[in-house]
Amino acid sequence: MTPVPTGSGYRRQLYRDDAVVLRVQKLGESDRIITLLTRRNGRLRAVARGVRRTNSRFGARLEPFGHIDLQLAGSPEGVGSSLHSVSQVEAVALYGKQFLTDYPRYTAASAIAETAERLTPVEREPSLRLFQLTLGALKALAAGEHAGPLVLDAYLLRAMSTAGWAPAIAECAVCGTPGRHAAFSVPAGGAVCPDCRPPGAAHPSPATLGLMSALTSGDWQVADASEPPIRRECSGLVAAHLQWHMERALRSLPLVDRRESS
Repeated sequence: MTPVPTGSGYRRQLYRDDAVVLRVQKLGESDRIITLLTRRNGRLRAVARGVRRTNSRFGARLEPFGHIDLQLAGSPEGVGSSLHSVSQVEAVALYGKQFLTDYPRYTAASAIAETAERLTPVEREPSLRLFQLTLGALKALAAGEHAGPLVLDAYLLRAMSTAGWAPAIAECAVCGTPGRHAAFSVPAGGAVCPDCRPPGAAHPSPATLGLMSALTSGDWQVADASEPPIRRECSGLVAAHLQWHMERALRSLPLVDRRESS
């Protein structure tokens, strides 16, 4: 890594990583703060100076949902300022351009990006599995081979698995009895058997639990063939399970347009 001197005497390092752009915020008249999920250094924030000017060299490459290769100035070990600086950017795949005019897919991508940010509360803590999941979900949305809400729910289920919150589907969440049980309790952790079923447990369709299982395992043949009511019930259970464990709602999730499922 090449040290870069600063006015304070602290020598910032130059290093490269590839990243998914999760969010952008305005800073001053011409700059932006970019929230990134990187392959090797986890989530971090970086200042991109001058990117809002019309003559910016790489402003268009720093839009949400893009996969980029970039050079940063800062310390990946957390020394000095928490804000890094972007010095070079190369586009790998600007997925956001593929669905900017497709509201259902755009809102699904927004929920994916917010989830990735919320599941990485500590900056610079590597999370390779979540990076790969996020990148794969955005790539799937851009390809348009599956309905956006299905891609979102598959991402949420797999992301919860990386966080240790995967809902039980093929066994009782309380006692572990194997089988496809008829009741589902978010506080209990998923499907529950008759002996462990708490008051107020939901009774989803067996096809809904089948869809959750298919999305978790990547069985897109089953997922794509699912009916709209089953998709909506599945989405409700997935959202409830996620937000129970996060202990607060995702702002973008209620905005997801599920017209593709209707």
